[in-house]
Amino acid sequence: MEKTKIVHPHRAQGFTTGAYSDGVLIDGLLFVSGQAAIDFKKSTFVLGTIEEETHLTLQNIKAILEQAGMTMEDVVKCTVHLSDIADFQRFNKVYAEYFTGIRPARTTVQSVLDNGIKVEIDCIAKK
Repeated sequence: MEKTKIVHPHRAQGFTTGAYSDGVLIDGLLFVSGQAAIDFKKSTFVLGTIEEETHLTLQNIKAILEQAGMTMEDVVKCTVHLSDIADFQRFNKVYAEYFTGIRPARTTVQSVLDNGIKVEIDCIAKK
């Protein structure tokens, strides 16, 4: 079993956000670490409405999936952390735009999130 590190294609040289990989590919499974509304080119968080942050977060996940030769259709499980569970309906409306057909299994919880972000999502995909 060989692990392959997957890096967001726009991650600025030397920009690290923690002791983890953006994604790890092993045996056809891609494990994507928690992603948020980050502009990887500028190495900054992009705070906004729950809708704006959800779009950027899912775009970051999509970019990591594409680096691994996958699409959003390959995602089988997501875990979602919302800073305010009252944002659930607005978040869910945007989330549904990215997953059509058979949607991934999902867990959504309210969590204390760092840097003022409103949403963080991790996922597992299978090719």
